Amino acid sequence: MLQKINLENILFLDIETVPEKENFEDLDDAKKELWDQKSRYQRKDDYTPEEFYDRAGIWAEFGTIVCISVGYFSLNGDSKTFRVTSFQGGEVKLLKEFKNLLNSHFNQPKHLLCAHNGKEFDFPYIARRMIIHGISLPYKLDLFGKKPWEVPHLDTMELWKFGDYKHYTSLKLMAHILGIPSPKEDIDGSMVRDVFYEEKDIDRIVNYCELDVVTTAQVFLKMRNDPVLNDNEIKNV
Repeated sequence: MLQKINLENILFLDIETVPEKENFEDLDDAKKELWDQKSRYQRKDDYTPEEFYDRAGIWAEFGTIVCISVGYFSLNGDSKTFRVTSFQGGEVKLLKEFKNLLNSHFNQPKHLLCAHNGKEFDFPYIARRMIIHGISLPYKLDLFGKKPWEVPHLDTMELWKFGDYKHYTSLKLMAHILGIPSPKEDIDGSMVRDVFYEEKDIDRIVNYCELDVVTTAQVFLKMRNDPVLNDNEIKNV
């Protein structure tokens, strides 16, 4: 079934997020209490709300998006090129730019969005942050009234589950077991908050995000039993 999808109709994406404020003390009292309630189950008695706050970026209600990277295929006969670009800057700015991309180039029924764990994280996170900022949802993220088979989303982690909904597999593990060359990453997801707030190095975060987009596309190719991309076929635009 995957082989029937035209690669040019898929927009691969990944996002990087951080806590909305650098420190817990920067939150107002109401938000501190809400964070205490929201995080209580995950942190149990092992951490205080303040100690656990460095993980706030994984919740759209307490985090912010600092980068959205996307990639798409261009096909020419038997040759293919995978083009990668990123949106960064203020969250409202990058969300509007991403929405403009969807509305102008990926707005037809044939178009699909693809991310690793995208259905549980990337897609809902982007939609929630858009609503928070008063940005109307683009068609590809507005799921209201859609039947499951009408949702225009692909998820490489879901594809790997084969119906086993208890199973979680990281993108890095999938790439390794599928024999995909490991990208030369100098950070991982747990470091994004510190790189953003303490090192103030958004370029490192963008590079990391773009590498994950490429790896997601490589995993998708492997699941179609297609040849993976070589370095010459990957272009930054």
